[in-house]
Amino acid sequence: MGVILRKELADHLNSTRFLILFCLVVCVSLLITNTVSLNIRSAIESGAKDPHLFLMLFTTSGHFFSLVQFIAFFGPLIGIIMGFDAINREKNDGTMSMLLSQPVHRDAIINGKFLAGLVVITMMVVSIVLLISGLGMVVIGVVPTPEQLARLLLYVVLSIIYIGFWLGLALLFSILFRSIGTSALASIAFWIVVAFFVSFATNIIADVVAPIHASEDVDQVMKHQRVVEIISRCSPVHLYTDAATTIMDPYRKTTKTLLLVGPMETISRARFNNPLDLPQSVLIVAPYLITIVALTSICFAAAYLIFMKQEIRSI
Repeated sequence: MGVILRKELADHLNSTRFLILFCLVVCVSLLITNTVSLNIRSAIESGAKDPHLFLMLFTTSGHFFSLVQFIAFFGPLIGIIMGFDAINREKNDGTMSMLLSQPVHRDAIINGKFLAGLVVITMMVVSIVLLISGLGMVVIGVVPTPEQLARLLLYVVLSIIYIGFWLGLALLFSILFRSIGTSALASIAFWIVVAFFVSFATNIIADVVAPIHASEDVDQVMKHQRVVEIISRCSPVHLYTDAATTIMDPYRKTTKTLLLVGPMETISRARFNNPLDLPQSVLIVAPYLITIVALTSICFAAAYLIFMKQEIRSI
């Protein structure tokens, strides 16, 4: 497996697609740092004081988008590019049958290819986070605390697992479809559905199941919102966005978008305006983290089982 891993890493790092992705990472890092840090710096000069200004480098949208939003919507493309032709390309070139004719186990091939993609994804995510952190500290002059570094590290791990899910999905389609174009189209189509169409479908289904009218009571509104949240959680993009935002924003105390607050809760709410520490934030998003890890494991396990049982013939 180590030999396959080194070979795949060499192919990735010497390919044109890696150079394009590297340039994209640099451009996005400079763009996000420039827009966000200038806004934060102007807020500091106006007298705003927040001990968590460093984390705002990754959660503030600025004029375009934040890093969390960028990885949520465009991070899947990195995973898809790393794996949509990992298996069927070698089948079409005839190198897969030649490789299997050697004393090489099948599981070493699929494991090496998946791990090589994860290593490249890790390099990209760590690079963009370090670049934004370094440039941000230079521009705004704020040094992160140990807890903020721990949040950032957890966010990096979550992002790698999230993009790894899309890598496993693209690897699965690469095994199922012999055509490279078909596997790429299937992966991109799945990304478009879960990233864009799910948000539209949630409102339509919620309006049918629990319609809201002007005369409806609060219970109907809450029922409508529960339907929206249940359907939205079927999307990995939504799961990642909620988990990453909660981890990187200590002031966010829930993943819900609508809360029912009573009179006594309104009176006592002032006591809970302080930010949460990291263990409390992790406790809130623990179901999301477990779900993302489970989805990634399921995708790779399906690709592993199908590849181990698939018949491969030389052309």
